[in-house]
Amino acid sequence: MEVAVYLGKGVSRAVENVQSMLEPVVIGHDALDQRDVDERLIAADGTPNKEVAGANAILGVSMAVARAAATHQGIPLFHYLSEGGASMLPIPMMNILNGGSHADNNVDIQEFMVFPVGADTFSEALRMGTETFHHLKAVLKELSLNTAVGDEGGFAPDLRSNEEAIDVVLEAVDRAGYSAGSEIFLALDVAASELYDSDRDVYCLKSENRELNSADMIGLYGELVEKYPIVSIEDGLSEDDWEGWEQLQGAIGDRVQIVGDDLTVTNLARLQQAIDRSAMNAILIKLNQIGTVTETIDTITLAKENGMGAIVSHRSGETEDTTIADVSVATGVGQIKTGSASRTDRVCKYNQLLRIEEMLGSRAQFPGMEVLGHKAGG
Repeated sequence: MEVAVYLGKGVSRAVENVQSMLEPVVIGHDALDQRDVDERLIAADGTPNKEVAGANAILGVSMAVARAAATHQGIPLFHYLSEGGASMLPIPMMNILNGGSHADNNVDIQEFMVFPVGADTFSEALRMGTETFHHLKAVLKELSLNTAVGDEGGFAPDLRSNEEAIDVVLEAVDRAGYSAGSEIFLALDVAASELYDSDRDVYCLKSENRELNSADMIGLYGELVEKYPIVSIEDGLSEDDWEGWEQLQGAIGDRVQIVGDDLTVTNLARLQQAIDRSAMNAILIKLNQIGTVTETIDTITLAKENGMGAIVSHRSGETEDTTIADVSVATGVGQIKTGSASRTDRVCKYNQLLRIEEMLGSRAQFPGMEVLGHKAGG
């Protein structure tokens, strides 16, 4: 039996594409003209979704060029990408309890995140989230629950329901000495496409033995928002349930950040569709979904121009590259999603943001409550 190298998840093909397809189109061109370089990379691939060279290969070259240009000018990457105007650190969305496809447990919702909106600085927010994470471990141990971590560094215990997951997180917030609903809020990534049975048009919450339609899901979120200090819900419905997204935004979008990830996949055309349909009020930004540095910045710009929030995000399969930390500061989005306070592929992004905060010194800003406007704290 032939076994695939690295189980088919290696990078040899991406490396080959860089060397044979992408290298020839950038050699000899100005590294300080990022847009020109990225346009050359896109043209070399020649497909709308970067299906030939692959977004990972293209993004690797795009980021390498940006880093080379910043190094040439003797300035940090965040400074280079913002043309010197960046000073806003992001609030970390820390995924401290994992479920769904990110964990081997029975919890349906994929991510339960603490969101230290009430902090005054990034370093304080990071401390608040880290302390809560470690108190959560103690809470789970007392309940004789598993404290192994999932794909993004959060704990992955079996629980009786999704609400029990929220309850144990809030207990950890309390034990850490913080006030839920004024200092630390909650954010959910439901990843509803993973729960959706397209054949029967229902969402299956297996941990609770429930099947819900779109209206039921929207009603459930309304109940959770009333009961808990939840200020952000990502992928609350299936990626193709556009009418449901419109209804969700209409129902609770004035109180909660409704975030599109699977819905928009960092794609300008899908973002524009979401804008036209008022289907959400924030977008998750994943660099290797769109594939180049300039396309990433363009997507963030379009969202901002239309009054939407933006969250720069990692992927569940991460590396120790810290570019997304610099991008989050360069674009001033005010929010970053990069996992829990464990696993080096997550912690390295937080460490880079701490370094950036030190570099900025007294110029460093932190959005606090402003990032969610009236949504935080009512």
